[in-house]
This record gives sequence, C-alpha cells and structure tokens, in this order.
Amino acid sequence: MAPQQPRSGERASRPGIEVINRAVDLLAAFTQGPGSVLTLAELARRTGLPKPTLHRLLAALEVQGLVDRTASGYQLGIRLFELGEHVPRKHKLREAALPFMQDLFEASHDTVHLAVLDGTDVVYLERIHGHRALNVASRVGGRLPAHCTGVGKALLAYNPEAALRVMAMPLPPRTAYTITSHQVLAEELQRIRQTGISYDREENSLGITCVAAPIVVDGHAVGAVSVTSAPGSDVERYASAVRTAALGIRRSLGRTPILHPTPPRARASKKEPT
Repeated sequence: MAPQQPRSGERASRPGIEVINRAVDLLAAFTQGPGSVLTLAELARRTGLPKPTLHRLLAALEVQGLVDRTASGYQLGIRLFELGEHVPRKHKLREAALPFMQDLFEASHDTVHLAVLDGTDVVYLERIHGHRALNVASRVGGRLPAHCTGVGKALLAYNPEAALRVMAMPLPPRTAYTITSHQVLAEELQRIRQTGISYDREENSLGITCVAAPIVVDGHAVGAVSVTSAPGSDVERYASAVRTAALGIRRSLGRTPILHPTPPRARASKKEPT
C-alpha cells in the first residue's frame, strides 16, 4: 500500500504554526524576568530567537496592538490587557476572592495574594500591597515555581497530577530554605491536606514568609490565597483568617461556577525567575 499523502494544506500549515509558537514565546518573554520594557537584545536572550526574526514578529505584533515600541525598547500592548479582561477564570475567581482578600488586608496590613496553578508554576491573579516595604518577587501575571511558595504548595496538595509532575522533576533551590527533597515535599503536602494551611518560610525569597490556604472545589484546588510578611512577624497568627477566607471564596464560587485552572497545553517554556 502506498504511503498516505498529507492532506492538502497540512504541510503548508506547519510553518504557520511555528510562527504562532514563536510569537507566543516572544510575548511570554515579557513575564520571565524583571522589567516591563525590554530591548531587542534582551528579548533575543530570553527567547533564543535571531534578531531578524524578532524584528519581523515584533512588527506584526505591533500592528495588532499586542506590543508597543518605546524609545528604550518594547512593551506589551494595551490590547493584551483588553483580551485578558475577557478570561472567564480570572474574572470569576478574582471577583469572588477580592472581598475576602480585602478582609485579610484589613486584619493584617500585609500583602495578600491570589494565585492559580499553571503546570508546575503558580501564576498570580491578584495582589493587595501591604504597608510593609517588602521585596516580594510576585506580581500580577507573574509566575514562580510551585514547590517553593506557600500558595504553590497549597495548590499542589490538592492537585495530584501536578504534584506528580513536580515530584518527577528536580527541585532547584531558590534560597537555603527551599525544599529540595521530594520526600520532604511529599510530607509537607500531606500536612497541608491535614491542616488546610501552607507556609513559606523564606523558601522562595530571603526575608519573606507567608501563610496560605487552598480554595478547594470538589476536592480540587482552583486557587490559593495568602498573607505575606517579614520573618518574625508571626504570620501563623493569620492562619485561621486565611483558611476562613479560602472557605468563603469557595462558597462564593458555589454561586458562581468557574473552570478549573488547568493549563490548556503542557508545553515546555524557557523562563527565568520572576
């Protein structure tokens, strides 16, 4: 039997898909490190793409309003913000969480976060800045490894598939306090399932501690909320309030169903710590 020929247009579509993938990688490069305005050289370093290719992609994205050119480089365009405002998961979870996040802020005057799981990372959906001047690595839309953050461990405890993926990977240290043992992390996740509370004790950033709780719907964590402060500030005293906030958000979501925050595709990406 003669080998089956590709359908008309199938082969021609592959270059187009590759262009889309490169454009997505280019946009994602803006989230992979500090700075909102990036030079062409920095974009080339983060994406690994040749500068002529980047020029062509940036020109096309600029026409569509997805990227803006400035005097010092490139930044994400306002159209991405407009598109992001139509993401159902972000709207419903964020809207349900904000009143409870505000309550946590009023009680603690510290930084309050809302995050979801994306692969083996956490992505921050909302942040209320505290009164303390803390060098917190998180930012809205930014991502961090799940294994070394309070919200991340809370999410992994109730997302077994993601936890298995994390357990199959090395656990790179971010500080001297980062959990790098799979056995220790497994025990930590078990404790979180027992108590409903997760802690980050300078595991992601020195000088930063956090208490977090998962927002569990039908046995699956769709998000996590946390209070972040400085060491010695006794964040443990907010554990009950954080857990109560997570329960309140869950009840609100019962009236406003949301999609589970499962990433649409598992695709390796080149990223740096945010």
